[in-house]
Parts: sequence; structure tokens; C-alpha cells
Amino acid sequence: MLKCVVFDCDGVLVDMVSSWSTLHDHFGTNSDEAFAAFLNGEISDVEFMRIDIQLWKEVSPRIHRDEIFRAFQGAKLMPGARQVIAELKSRGTYVAIVSAGVDIFVASIAAMLAADDWIANGFEFDDEGWLKDEGIARVQGSGKGSIVQRLLEMNGFTAEELVCVGDSGIDLSMRVDDCAFIGFNPTRKHSISAFKDADVPIVESKDLRSIWPYLFAGEDFPSQGDDSE
Repeated sequence: MLKCVVFDCDGVLVDMVSSWSTLHDHFGTNSDEAFAAFLNGEISDVEFMRIDIQLWKEVSPRIHRDEIFRAFQGAKLMPGARQVIAELKSRGTYVAIVSAGVDIFVASIAAMLAADDWIANGFEFDDEGWLKDEGIARVQGSGKGSIVQRLLEMNGFTAEELVCVGDSGIDLSMRVDDCAFIGFNPTRKHSISAFKDADVPIVESKDLRSIWPYLFAGEDFPSQGDDSE
């Protein structure tokens, strides 16, 4: 019986590749080289965040928390996200978000969707709200499993009662004790390859309701009158 679903945020609940990429777009910077080094295991999450912040500060030496908020104003929920989370919660299913994205942003999505729990990486600000040079690494991109395991233990769930949903090969680290995993809307070739190698279901639709038959075998998503996002 399904009792818990853990979602990644960026690219799954929200229609964006990455909240970090959104900030790069905002400041007109690019960290593709650092991202490649991160994927290859050459730099840590903390080092990756430090590089990102340095790039932004080269453009804008003083960055306030309010500007970080504003950078995400155009973000939209993934089609079907609101409906899927609402239906899961109506069935008593525990909904959590485990994201290596930006905490300021992920917190707003968690509140909007009324998720039961969430965790994400983030920033340090001084007392006046100015961005410091170091990030806060609560979630290691390739180490989400330890957080998921802790969530299961805290709530008394087993891996058999859990499904994880992610859009990136890195998200496969959420699979504890071979719990079920759904690869949703992968946009990078290496993620598609990782999902195929892991032999997990791959949902190419950009409507989150498309994962429903993998959550509840043989069941279509319930018809709802209000189809707004």
C-alpha cells in the first residue's frame, strides 16, 4: 500500500530545469563547466554552490534576499502538480519534497502545495539580508537516499510503501532498499540513460498526472472539475 511519495522539486513539481539555473539566467551567468565537474565528482555540492555565488557576485557584488525571491517570480507549477498532490493527500498519503534546489524557492512550493515535509539547499545571509559567499548544503545531489531513509524512519514507513519521483539520474539516489522510482520528464540525455540503465519507468509527458498509473496500478487519474494549475 502506498503511504509516502517523495518528489524532487525542480523539473518535477515546477516547470523549470533547475532553481540554480533560474538564478544564473537572472544574473546572466553560466556554470556549465562547474556542473560538468560536479557530475563527474570533481567538486562537492558546497564547492559547486560557492562557484555559483561567486559568478553572481562578479555581476552584482551585493545581492539581497529580496532579489533572490524576485528571480523566481515567473516560475510555474508543473501541469497537474497541484491536482496530484491534492489527490494524494486526500487519500492520506504522506507527501515530501527532497531537493538540492534553493530553499527559499522550494519552501514556497511546499507551502503552495501543502506538502507534509521538505528539505533543500540554500544560502547564508547577514543580519540585513545580504548574500554571503557560502551556500548551505543540506541535500547532497547524489546522496538523497540518507534523507529519504531518515524520513521513513521518522514516520514509520517502509521502503515498500514509498515511491520516489525525479527528473534526473542524480535523483536515483533516493531509491532506498530498492523502493519504487518513477523517472518523470527527463530533459538531459544522461538522465534518460541513467533511468534506462536502472530499469525504472520513464514518463515523458510534462503533465504530472501521467505518473498516476505507476502510483496506483491500473488506475487513471480521477476526473476533476477544476483543471487549473
